[in-house]
Amino acid sequence: MSNLGNKEAMSDNLHRLLNERGLSQKKVADDLNIKPTTFSGWFNGHVYPRIDKIEMMADYFNVQKSALIEPNGDDSNIKVFKDITQVPVIGDIACGDPITAIQNVEEYMPAPSSSLPVGNNFYLRCDGNSMKPTINNGSLVLIHEQPNVEDGEIAAVLIDGEATLKRVKHQGKTVILIPDNNQFNPIVLTDDIDARILGKAVQVVNSL
Repeated sequence: MSNLGNKEAMSDNLHRLLNERGLSQKKVADDLNIKPTTFSGWFNGHVYPRIDKIEMMADYFNVQKSALIEPNGDDSNIKVFKDITQVPVIGDIACGDPITAIQNVEEYMPAPSSSLPVGNNFYLRCDGNSMKPTINNGSLVLIHEQPNVEDGEIAAVLIDGEATLKRVKHQGKTVILIPDNNQFNPIVLTDDIDARILGKAVQVVNSL
């Protein structure tokens, strides 16, 4: 198939998928954490996405790649996940309790077990704009529970009983929490601050 044919097939299939699922271009672009103009180029058949972006969209729509790239693609190859894990969404954190203790859980979100890191996982809802544009206010962030993260990784950190999402930087024995939004100031974790890392952010479901 020519590149023109590829682009037309991709455009047709994206139109069908968005129409069937009641999704807007902006919603999909935000969920995939890509520029709306990038998705618009694929949606309108002007640009053909790289293979990694096709795989990302296939996972997002829960279809095989053929449902995106082949003419008259359909959902006959929808992936069926038999092994589903109910991942807790954490609200206010009660001091001294394990992070996923029942009193901390607002609700549960289903997720394919194969897509989750091995170990304990939970969702946090981002409150505020300090991590924009990476994480929007109200977005759900999948956290893999672990006591340490590498420099530059986004972590959920419990500070005086409240969870915050920030990038972590180590300077000697000092830990600095850095927002992605430069309108917010870094937080230096001094000895008089009660803080600990809850886990590493491994996935973001961005809100509009």
